[in-house]
Amino acid sequence: MTSAPKDKELKPWEAYIPQHHWRNATDEAEGAKLGMWLFLSTEVLLFAGFFCAYAFFRLLYPENWHDASRYYLDWEIGAANTAVLLLSSFTIVLAIRAAQQGNRGMMLIHLGITQLCAAFFLIVKLGWEYWPKIRDGKLPGIFFDYPAVYAQRAAEKAMIVAPDAIIPAAQVAGDYASTFTPGAHDHIFLSIYWISTATHGFHVLVGMFVIGWAMWKAYKWHYGPRHYTSLENVGLYWHIVDIIWIFLFPLLYLV
Repeated sequence: MTSAPKDKELKPWEAYIPQHHWRNATDEAEGAKLGMWLFLSTEVLLFAGFFCAYAFFRLLYPENWHDASRYYLDWEIGAANTAVLLLSSFTIVLAIRAAQQGNRGMMLIHLGITQLCAAFFLIVKLGWEYWPKIRDGKLPGIFFDYPAVYAQRAAEKAMIVAPDAIIPAAQVAGDYASTFTPGAHDHIFLSIYWISTATHGFHVLVGMFVIGWAMWKAYKWHYGPRHYTSLENVGLYWHIVDIIWIFLFPLLYLV
Protein backbone atom coordinates (compact mmCIF):
# COMPACT_ATOMS: atom_id res chain seq x y z
CA MET A 1 0.00 0.00 0.00
CA THR A 2 1.53 3.31 -1.07
CA SER A 3 1.55 6.34 1.19
CA ALA A 4 -0.25 9.50 0.22
CA PRO A 5 1.90 12.05 -1.64
CA LYS A 6 3.26 14.89 0.43
CA ASP A 7 2.01 18.39 -0.21
CA LYS A 8 4.24 20.52 -2.39
CA GLU A 9 6.64 22.56 -0.28
CA LEU A 10 5.65 26.21 -0.25
CA LYS A 11 8.07 28.97 -1.11
CA PRO A 12 8.84 31.45 1.70
CA TRP A 13 6.65 34.19 0.21
CA GLU A 14 3.75 31.70 -0.10
CA ALA A 15 4.11 30.43 3.45
CA TYR A 16 4.73 33.84 5.02
CA ILE A 17 2.80 34.53 8.22
CA PRO A 18 2.82 38.02 9.79
CA GLN A 19 4.20 38.48 13.28
CA HIS A 20 1.87 37.72 16.17
CA HIS A 21 1.43 41.39 17.15
CA TRP A 22 -0.21 42.19 13.79
CA ARG A 23 -3.82 41.36 13.01
CA ASN A 24 -3.02 40.47 9.42
CA ALA A 25 -0.45 40.91 6.67
CA THR A 26 -2.05 44.14 5.45
CA ASP A 27 -1.64 45.83 8.83
CA GLU A 28 1.98 44.66 9.00
CA ALA A 29 2.75 46.04 5.54
CA GLU A 30 1.15 49.40 6.33
CA GLY A 31 3.03 49.64 9.63
CA ALA A 32 6.34 48.85 7.92
CA LYS A 33 5.71 51.53 5.29
CA LEU A 34 4.78 54.08 7.94
CA GLY A 35 8.00 53.34 9.79
CA MET A 36 10.01 53.78 6.59
CA TRP A 37 8.32 57.11 5.84
CA LEU A 38 9.14 58.34 9.34
CA PHE A 39 12.77 57.35 8.82
CA LEU A 40 12.86 59.08 5.43
CA SER A 41 11.47 62.25 7.01
CA THR A 42 14.56 62.36 9.25
CA GLU A 43 16.73 61.99 6.14
CA VAL A 44 14.96 64.98 4.58
CA LEU A 45 15.62 67.00 7.75
CA LEU A 46 19.30 66.04 7.59
CA PHE A 47 19.74 67.32 4.04
CA ALA A 48 17.51 70.33 4.76
CA GLY A 49 20.34 71.62 6.96
CA PHE A 50 22.72 71.44 4.00
CA PHE A 51 20.23 73.21 1.76
CA CYS A 52 19.73 75.98 4.33
CA ALA A 53 23.51 76.48 4.60
CA TYR A 54 23.70 76.56 0.82
CA ALA A 55 20.96 79.20 0.57
CA PHE A 56 22.54 81.36 3.28
CA PHE A 57 26.01 81.49 1.72
CA ARG A 58 24.59 81.74 -1.78
CA LEU A 59 22.82 84.95 -0.77
CA LEU A 60 25.97 86.30 0.88
CA TYR A 61 28.34 85.60 -2.03
CA PRO A 62 26.24 85.26 -5.22
CA GLU A 63 28.95 86.11 -7.75
CA ASN A 64 31.65 84.05 -6.07
CA TRP A 65 29.19 81.15 -5.76
CA HIS A 66 28.45 81.24 -9.48
CA ASP A 67 32.11 81.43 -10.48
CA ALA A 68 33.16 78.68 -8.07
CA SER A 69 30.50 76.35 -9.42
CA ARG A 70 31.66 76.91 -12.99
CA TYR A 71 35.35 76.61 -12.13
CA TYR A 72 35.48 73.64 -9.74
CA LEU A 73 32.63 71.43 -10.97
CA ASP A 74 31.90 69.76 -14.29
CA TRP A 75 28.18 69.76 -15.07
CA GLU A 76 28.59 66.95 -17.60
CA ILE A 77 29.79 64.58 -14.87
CA GLY A 78 26.88 65.61 -12.68
CA ALA A 79 24.44 65.15 -15.56
CA ALA A 80 25.75 61.65 -16.28
CA ASN A 81 25.30 60.65 -12.65
CA THR A 82 21.82 62.17 -12.66
CA ALA A 83 20.80 60.10 -15.68
CA VAL A 84 22.17 56.94 -14.07
CA LEU A 85 20.26 57.51 -10.85
CA LEU A 86 17.03 58.18 -12.74
CA LEU A 87 17.53 54.89 -14.57
CA SER A 88 18.11 53.11 -11.25
CA SER A 89 14.84 54.46 -9.86
CA PHE A 90 13.04 53.05 -12.87
CA THR A 91 14.66 49.63 -12.60
CA ILE A 92 13.91 49.25 -8.89
CA VAL A 93 10.24 49.96 -9.66
CA LEU A 94 10.38 47.22 -12.28
CA ALA A 95 11.89 44.90 -9.66
CA ILE A 96 8.94 45.54 -7.34
CA ARG A 97 6.56 44.92 -10.21
CA ALA A 98 8.33 41.63 -10.95
CA ALA A 99 7.86 40.63 -7.29
CA GLN A 100 4.14 41.34 -7.58
CA GLN A 101 4.02 39.05 -10.61
CA GLY A 102 6.11 36.33 -8.96
CA ASN A 103 8.87 36.64 -11.59
CA ARG A 104 12.09 36.02 -9.66
CA GLY A 105 14.34 36.17 -12.73
CA MET A 106 13.25 39.64 -13.79
CA MET A 107 13.32 40.80 -10.19
CA LEU A 108 16.99 39.80 -9.87
CA ILE A 109 17.86 41.35 -13.25
CA HIS A 110 16.32 44.71 -12.39
CA LEU A 111 17.87 44.74 -8.91
CA GLY A 112 21.22 43.92 -10.51
CA ILE A 113 20.88 46.84 -12.94
CA THR A 114 20.04 49.11 -10.01
CA GLN A 115 23.15 47.87 -8.22
CA LEU A 116 25.31 48.54 -11.27
CA CYS A 117 23.91 52.07 -11.57
CA ALA A 118 24.76 52.74 -7.93
CA ALA A 119 28.29 51.41 -8.45
CA PHE A 120 28.70 53.57 -11.57
CA PHE A 121 27.60 56.64 -9.60
CA LEU A 122 30.17 56.05 -6.85
CA ILE A 123 32.98 55.20 -9.26
CA VAL A 124 32.40 58.40 -11.23
CA LYS A 125 32.12 60.42 -8.03
CA LEU A 126 35.30 59.01 -6.52
CA GLY A 127 37.42 58.66 -9.65
CA TRP A 128 36.42 61.70 -11.70
CA GLU A 129 35.52 64.20 -8.98
CA TYR A 130 36.81 63.45 -5.50
CA TRP A 131 40.29 62.12 -6.27
CA PRO A 132 41.27 64.95 -8.70
CA LYS A 133 40.05 67.52 -6.18
CA ILE A 134 41.98 65.90 -3.34
CA ARG A 135 45.10 65.75 -5.50
CA ASP A 136 44.82 69.43 -6.50
CA GLY A 137 43.98 70.75 -3.06
CA LYS A 138 40.35 71.66 -3.82
CA LEU A 139 39.32 70.78 -0.31
CA PRO A 140 36.82 72.27 2.13
CA GLY A 141 37.46 74.99 4.68
CA ILE A 142 40.94 75.29 6.15
CA PHE A 143 42.18 72.38 4.00
CA PHE A 144 41.80 74.41 0.80
CA ASP A 145 45.31 74.80 -0.69
CA TYR A 146 44.65 74.91 -4.42
CA PRO A 147 46.80 78.00 -5.28
CA ALA A 148 49.80 76.56 -3.44
CA VAL A 149 49.55 73.31 -5.35
CA TYR A 150 49.43 75.11 -8.68
CA ALA A 151 52.37 77.29 -7.73
CA GLN A 152 54.42 74.20 -6.90
CA ARG A 153 53.52 72.60 -10.22
CA ALA A 154 54.49 75.76 -12.08
CA ALA A 155 57.88 75.69 -10.39
CA GLU A 156 58.42 72.03 -11.23
CA LYS A 157 57.46 72.67 -14.85
CA ALA A 158 59.89 75.59 -15.03
CA MET A 159 62.70 73.41 -13.73
CA ILE A 160 61.93 70.69 -16.29
CA VAL A 161 61.70 73.10 -19.24
CA ALA A 162 64.70 75.21 -18.24
CA PRO A 163 66.74 73.52 -15.50
CA ASP A 164 69.59 76.05 -15.89
CA ALA A 165 67.33 79.11 -15.77
CA ILE A 166 68.59 82.13 -13.87
CA ILE A 167 65.18 82.71 -12.23
CA PRO A 168 64.81 80.37 -9.25
CA ALA A 169 61.91 77.96 -9.20
CA ALA A 170 60.65 79.47 -5.95
CA GLN A 171 60.33 82.87 -7.65
CA VAL A 172 58.43 81.28 -10.53
CA ALA A 173 56.07 79.69 -8.00
CA GLY A 174 55.56 83.02 -6.28
CA ASP A 175 54.87 84.81 -9.56
CA TYR A 176 52.32 82.20 -10.60
CA ALA A 177 50.59 82.27 -7.23
CA SER A 178 50.25 86.03 -7.51
CA THR A 179 48.48 85.72 -10.87
CA PHE A 180 46.23 82.81 -9.86
CA THR A 181 43.87 84.01 -7.15
CA PRO A 182 40.71 81.98 -6.53
CA GLY A 183 37.63 83.58 -5.12
CA ALA A 184 37.86 84.64 -1.51
CA HIS A 185 35.03 82.33 -0.54
CA ASP A 186 35.72 79.32 -2.76
CA HIS A 187 36.56 77.24 0.29
CA ILE A 188 33.03 77.86 1.61
CA PHE A 189 31.47 76.67 -1.63
CA LEU A 190 33.67 73.58 -1.58
CA SER A 191 32.73 72.95 2.04
CA ILE A 192 29.04 72.84 1.09
CA TYR A 193 29.88 70.69 -1.92
CA TRP A 194 31.96 68.19 0.02
CA ILE A 195 29.68 67.73 3.02
CA SER A 196 26.47 67.44 0.98
CA THR A 197 27.76 65.18 -1.80
CA ALA A 198 29.81 63.00 0.56
CA THR A 199 26.80 62.48 2.82
CA HIS A 200 24.71 61.64 -0.24
CA GLY A 201 27.42 59.30 -1.51
CA PHE A 202 27.41 57.50 1.84
CA HIS A 203 23.66 56.98 1.44
CA VAL A 204 24.27 55.54 -2.03
CA LEU A 205 26.81 53.12 -0.51
CA VAL A 206 24.31 52.09 2.17
CA GLY A 207 21.74 51.64 -0.59
CA MET A 208 24.07 49.22 -2.38
CA PHE A 209 24.27 47.04 0.74
CA VAL A 210 20.50 47.15 1.19
CA ILE A 211 19.87 46.30 -2.47
CA GLY A 212 22.33 43.43 -2.18
CA TRP A 213 20.38 42.16 0.82
CA ALA A 214 17.15 42.42 -1.21
CA MET A 215 18.78 40.48 -4.05
CA TRP A 216 19.69 37.69 -1.62
CA LYS A 217 16.11 37.57 -0.33
CA ALA A 218 14.77 37.55 -3.88
CA TYR A 219 17.07 34.66 -4.75
CA LYS A 220 15.76 32.74 -1.72
CA TRP A 221 12.13 33.26 -2.87
CA HIS A 222 11.26 35.59 0.02
CA TYR A 223 9.47 37.95 -2.37
CA GLY A 224 6.35 37.13 -4.29
CA PRO A 225 2.77 38.32 -4.92
CA ARG A 226 1.76 37.76 -1.30
CA HIS A 227 4.78 39.34 0.41
CA TYR A 228 7.26 41.97 -0.83
CA THR A 229 7.02 44.68 1.85
CA SER A 230 10.73 44.98 2.59
CA LEU A 231 11.49 45.26 -1.13
CA GLU A 232 9.05 48.17 -1.35
CA ASN A 233 10.80 49.86 1.57
CA VAL A 234 14.15 49.40 -0.15
CA GLY A 235 12.61 51.09 -3.18
CA LEU A 236 11.35 53.99 -1.05
CA TYR A 237 14.82 54.50 0.41
CA TRP A 238 16.40 54.45 -3.04
CA HIS A 239 13.89 56.94 -4.39
CA ILE A 240 14.65 59.46 -1.63
CA VAL A 241 18.37 59.09 -2.37
CA ASP A 242 17.65 59.86 -6.03
CA ILE A 243 15.36 62.80 -5.22
CA ILE A 244 17.99 64.40 -2.98
CA TRP A 245 20.50 64.20 -5.84
CA ILE A 246 17.94 65.78 -8.17
CA PHE A 247 18.12 68.84 -5.88
CA LEU A 248 21.90 68.73 -5.36
CA PHE A 249 22.73 68.56 -9.06
CA PRO A 250 21.21 71.90 -10.18
CA LEU A 251 22.09 73.70 -6.94
CA LEU A 252 25.79 72.78 -7.12
CA TYR A 253 26.51 72.19 -10.81
CA LEU A 254 24.09 74.51 -12.61
CA VAL A 255 23.94 77.44 -10.17
